[in-house]
Amino acid sequence: MAKRNGRQTSRKVASQASRIMRDGRYGTAAKTVAASALAQTKPSSKK
Repeated sequence: MAKRNGRQTSRKVASQASRIMRDGRYGTAAKTVAASALAQTKPSSKK
């Protein structure tokens, strides 16, 4: 079984990644990296 990665993306990096995902000026490679960073964030506690 694969070892689980316990590291999480910081709030600052997640914010920048979110901005990249919403901005049409960035290319596919940048959005792929941003999506990967967002996939490693902690789930939001907002309800």
